[in-house]
Amino acid sequence: MRADHQLRAFEQILNNYDGSLPLHRFLPTYFKQHKQMGSSDRRWATRHIYSFFRLGKALSGLPQEERLSIADFLCHDTLSLIVEKNLPELKESITLQLEEKISIIKTKYPDFNFQEIYPFHANLSDGLDREAFYTSFFKQPDLFIRVGADESASIISKLEDEKIEVKAISPTALALPNGTRLETVLKEGSYQVQDLSSQHTGHYFKPNKWDKWWDCCAASGGKTLLLHSLEPVIELLVSDLRESILLNLDERFRLAGIKKYHKKELDLLQNNDQVLHHYQFDGIILDAPCTGSGTWGRTPEMLTFFEERKINQFANIQRGIVQNIVKYLKPGKPLIYITCSAFAEENEAIVQHMIEQLPLELEKMELIKGYENNADTMFVARLIKKGQE
Repeated sequence: MRADHQLRAFEQILNNYDGSLPLHRFLPTYFKQHKQMGSSDRRWATRHIYSFFRLGKALSGLPQEERLSIADFLCHDTLSLIVEKNLPELKESITLQLEEKISIIKTKYPDFNFQEIYPFHANLSDGLDREAFYTSFFKQPDLFIRVGADESASIISKLEDEKIEVKAISPTALALPNGTRLETVLKEGSYQVQDLSSQHTGHYFKPNKWDKWWDCCAASGGKTLLLHSLEPVIELLVSDLRESILLNLDERFRLAGIKKYHKKELDLLQNNDQVLHHYQFDGIILDAPCTGSGTWGRTPEMLTFFEERKINQFANIQRGIVQNIVKYLKPGKPLIYITCSAFAEENEAIVQHMIEQLPLELEKMELIKGYENNADTMFVARLIKKGQE
């Protein structure tokens, strides 16, 4: 009966969820409205709903309960009552490696098509190992933090003292299990939560002392904080469309000890000459609005609810923003174009547009294959403005 109870809880959530909110925001509200659910019920319901969405649209012809059982088997190495009930012959295989479990499911269900996990696979950037990319959706990505190289050892020690599993990826990048609560262990400002692939984009910045840089879609300021860690002696302008987001940025900057910066609320799809006419930058970071399709391992509900038309909508926004910001870049200086997308229309195609339509030449670009490190998949390009410095 307990399995049936868990199944009903899962079905009720699924029937109430329409994809309009991210799942991680929907669930707390749902649980508040259903206070009869105990902590164990909430934990299992969360596990089941996330597992279910990780299957994407694969095996969509099967009954919902069977699809949930398959998904939960693939996503976890601890046995659930639903798997035990519906796939009892797989109980002994629950702790196998993911690749072995996928092979078992392929044998048991010959219609299991990897491409149906991830929608719009025809739009993916070249160079992606598709099988590895699709497989990655059955694993929750790690939580990554960026720390100062001189503080890394003491931070690792503190985490290990609290029995928190930690892995040093580089002198400044640490990987932890997703969901790790750091607030009570580490001092505010001593670390930044930032995905490993996002940290990697910093290799493309190459700032010089006294430079003037503009992070034009700054959001909560993660890329600016990364830039500042590479070269603290620079002049910063941060802008975003949303004032509420910039308030969050102020708090992050305060904790990081950044006191001197300029901040503007700007719509980059409009002409901002009245505000920016006197600005000329030594570097511009465009962390562009995008589909986020390289981060759907963290938001697997998007595998079900994303609409293909949005790819072109975001690509139009990206082209519009680039058109409006490049004039504020000094000749010979870099534009750093970043997305957290896996779609070619938002990545290589936008770079091609920039070098064909704007006074920019490509220095280097890279699809950052986050699935190789249990991280997000991202794209970064460094383009240089033509002309004399």
